[in-house]
Amino acid sequence: MFANSFWALVPAIIAIALALITKEVYSSLFIGIVVGGLLYTNFSFTGTMQHVFVDGMIGQLSDSWNVGILIFLVILGSMVMLMNRAGGSAAFGRWAVEHVKTKAGAQVATVVLGCLIFIDDYFNCLTVGSVMRPVTDKHKISREKLAYLIDATAAPVCIIAPISSWAAAVTGFVDGANGLTLFVRAIPYNFYALLTIVMMLTLTFTGLDYGPMKKAEAAMKNSKSAKVDEVTGHSSMTGAEDQPNPPVSGNGKVVHLVLPIISLIVFCVIGMIYTGGFFEGESFVDAFANSDASVGLVYGSVIALVVTVIFMVATKVLSFNECMNAIPEGFKSMVPAILILTFAWTLKSMTDSLGAADYVGGLVANIADNNALMSLLPAIVFIIGAFLAFATGTSWGTFGILIPIVAKVFGSDMNNELMIIAISACMAGAVCGDHCSPISDTTIMASAGAQCNHIKHVSTQLPYAITAAAVSVVAYVIAGWVRNWLVCLPVSIVLMIVCLLLIKTFGAKEK
Repeated sequence: MFANSFWALVPAIIAIALALITKEVYSSLFIGIVVGGLLYTNFSFTGTMQHVFVDGMIGQLSDSWNVGILIFLVILGSMVMLMNRAGGSAAFGRWAVEHVKTKAGAQVATVVLGCLIFIDDYFNCLTVGSVMRPVTDKHKISREKLAYLIDATAAPVCIIAPISSWAAAVTGFVDGANGLTLFVRAIPYNFYALLTIVMMLTLTFTGLDYGPMKKAEAAMKNSKSAKVDEVTGHSSMTGAEDQPNPPVSGNGKVVHLVLPIISLIVFCVIGMIYTGGFFEGESFVDAFANSDASVGLVYGSVIALVVTVIFMVATKVLSFNECMNAIPEGFKSMVPAILILTFAWTLKSMTDSLGAADYVGGLVANIADNNALMSLLPAIVFIIGAFLAFATGTSWGTFGILIPIVAKVFGSDMNNELMIIAISACMAGAVCGDHCSPISDTTIMASAGAQCNHIKHVSTQLPYAITAAAVSVVAYVIAGWVRNWLVCLPVSIVLMIVCLLLIKTFGAKEK
């Protein structure tokens, strides 16, 4: 009765609406999950219990990919706690005050680091957050702004990086064509990802903030306390203030933050290419394309954790017992993120079981059959992809639905520039929706990385993401007719900058 129709998206819409209205994410997600179970079982009580907890929650927590991500999350939390207790984060903060002189410099450093860590979005969110929090706190950049910078350099950067777990996912969805070649050709047309980077840099250098983000930045700027977390209350995923900090070693140096981060990057890269068969003769690029990111990140993070513990003990900044005590504390710090991820995955399973994919796929197929709309197809696909990823919280699932449909419409013809544009629109729309959605795992990770209240991150980021999305729609309309990225990309960049300058001008007049 409710399957394969608009009703399939209703549970996610309810959860998102409640989260934005109530500012409380746990109950909102759970209500959405229950609604999904009721619709699937035609309001059967026992059937709903079975579907929600056994098919949904237990099914998601027994999925090997999801378990791997949770293990990676826990280990990363433990490593962050080790770096904090060793005094590495504090030492890096002192170093940053001396070398990063301005607020704009701190934001640029965050963007650059986010762009450099393009291997995986989860890895990006938590690593950049750990490194840059001390720097942005010193320059009184709000945790909301930090979360936005992290989130905007996670998925948007990964989707234009040929060597990443995202490229590996996308290349697997195109039959009868070289997926990696198609991915590379689609990069210049990935307007949302490219314009998001342009937007971050423009916001930084012009000092522009608007919407809820402007209020968050003003509150941070006006705070007089040296302890940023106690003033803002934004230091945790739940919005509650942190407990007093545990004892921090006075012997910590910058190396006690840098070395663990470098080891994490190196070993995670090795872990990913190992799962892709690099050590069995595959090339580096092919190994990434065939990698199991979840398992590779677990391998890499476990080895990095062992190296970190040995290094902390060997340099005598922490004893072995202190290291062991820090590990469960790191686990505790990630519990909010784990709980939200578990609910988000369960909600996705509800929409999947109701046939959301088939419903949206049918809409796109019908549009593609209309020759009059072919030039507008990229813009339409972008909007549908954004809506689907926003409602379901998954960009990869959106790739899997839309890319095969678009490829089928054009017969995987690599010489058809409109197909390249349309597939790029699939990826851009998926990332856009993922970027906006409060139930997206990447958005949740960005909140965790910045230690920012999750709903405040979503509400402050949303106007920025919508601005980039609106310009992207215009860019895809132009691309559908012009079909040349050498023209479309510069035009879209100019449109993005002009749009932001107009917002700044009108904002100044309203004061």
